[in-house]
Amino acid sequence: MASEPAAGRDAQRPSRYLRYRWWGLLAISLGVAMIIMDATIVSVAVPSIVADLGISSTQIQWVQEIYTLLFAALLLTWGRIADRVGRRRVMLIGVILFVAASVLCALAESGGLLILGRALQGLGGSMILPTTLALLNANFHGRERGIAFAVWGSTIGGMAAIGPLLGGWLTENASWRWAFGINVPVGLLIVAGLLLFVAESADTGAPQRLDLGGAALSILGFGALVFGLIEGRTYGWWEATEEAPFQAGPLSPVPLAFLLAAVALVCFVLLQRARTAAGKGVILDLSLFRIPSFANGNVTALIVSFGEFGLILSLPLWFQNVLGFSAFEAGLALLPLAIGSFLASGGVAALARKFSPIFVVRTGLALEILSIAALALLIRPDSTAWLTSPILLIYGMGVGLATAQLTSVILAEVPLAKSGQGSATQSTARQTGSALGIAVLGTAFFTTLRTGTEDQVAGALANAPQLNGALDSVNATSGGSISTLAADPQTAFIADAAREAMTNGAALAGWIAAAALLIGLLTSLRIKPVTEAVADAQSFGPADGGAPEPRAAMQGTLRGTGQGAAKDSAPVADRPEPMA
Repeated sequence: MASEPAAGRDAQRPSRYLRYRWWGLLAISLGVAMIIMDATIVSVAVPSIVADLGISSTQIQWVQEIYTLLFAALLLTWGRIADRVGRRRVMLIGVILFVAASVLCALAESGGLLILGRALQGLGGSMILPTTLALLNANFHGRERGIAFAVWGSTIGGMAAIGPLLGGWLTENASWRWAFGINVPVGLLIVAGLLLFVAESADTGAPQRLDLGGAALSILGFGALVFGLIEGRTYGWWEATEEAPFQAGPLSPVPLAFLLAAVALVCFVLLQRARTAAGKGVILDLSLFRIPSFANGNVTALIVSFGEFGLILSLPLWFQNVLGFSAFEAGLALLPLAIGSFLASGGVAALARKFSPIFVVRTGLALEILSIAALALLIRPDSTAWLTSPILLIYGMGVGLATAQLTSVILAEVPLAKSGQGSATQSTARQTGSALGIAVLGTAFFTTLRTGTEDQVAGALANAPQLNGALDSVNATSGGSISTLAADPQTAFIADAAREAMTNGAALAGWIAAAALLIGLLTSLRIKPVTEAVADAQSFGPADGGAPEPRAAMQGTLRGTGQGAAKDSAPVADRPEPMA
């Protein structure tokens, strides 16, 4: 008789996870919101951090970039570990680590401690992002999965815009330290939501030994690649600049980083093939790339991220330095992007009833292309938020439609047992694309700012060489000195030239982003629509890609969710109702 109460308790767990799975989606989305917000929130707090801690330009650069570097380098490794030990467990550890690192950042009294805190945040974030996708893929199916991915994708697009707004408000009205401190209550909500409403899932058939060699090579390869993309503009793409920490002869460390990345990634692929042939565990199952939707979807995701997130670099600077907005006002100017993204997520359910996910992706990309092209064509140094707001609203709607549904397309045919690997792979593709976009669009933006300003004032400075320092300040501060130069009648002409050049740089970045998104749209034409029936059959199929297994066979993969035999035996009243 003692076993009956235990059996009764186990029977109730599936019902609870199924009934409250949408609350679980909220917890997972908050996890995404936290890591995306911290990737953008620091940029507007930089002046206050420098003034408070008195740190060097090199240190502040690493405060911003160590997060992205570790985040991108570790995604594949944590995705595979999560498949083995449990996706919810890894996400919980990542959230706790992220919150602890945020406290360290908030209390930091030196640049070194702040950099350490940001590095630990990147480590925690790399544990969170791939597991969020894997948990959605495991706990939602059919049309509900598309809705869940829509919420996930809109959160990414929305928080990329809300991060600067929140960071600006906290910096201006409280302290830059609260830009990190706010993660503590958010993190506690995420932990509670995961424990209460999200079922654990894992690949119970995975080999027990981790592919340590593959993990090391993936971290080294992607870390070196992202380092090169981030630091190229500062350290020099070929010849070393004065800021470079070292140089090999005349060479910058950047081409050496690219060479190291190429060698490491080639060795990574060869090792994964050899281990797969020997029946050993791998970090990335290369057979996933034989799935057309997965392979083509990842290529599209990389290209789309290039265009989407590269643009986020130039717009806040343009709002503040050309239009004269404060950090908070610049955040408000970006708010229509977030609103459009969240509005699009609300419309995905209706679109999902009539159209395939890939059609929704293409519609979103078309909206993004049109809106970015309009922005690049229309912006002027005297533009207002009345011009940019409707354009950014449409752009945000495109992001909301394309980002989430592209994720759904990529993972649609990935077996559930490999969803951690699949999620981490598409996240790595996105992060690589984002870093590439920031590198290329950032170089175009800042090069146009420098050369455009110099060309316009060259004649005047020939007769006033004492003002060369004022011109140099425009480049050194990324346009931050424009308002100071405008206030001085002697240097106002330099400020006017810099505003014009920065506007041209933002327009050029916009045209490059639009071209990248157009290429992404064209590559999406290679992706064939996947029906819900096929997607569910693949998701519940065995890891070796054979014939789909009955859902009851997945009890070991979805622990306590009711998605296996327990679901089919649950009372009708306990079964989930479709979301309206």
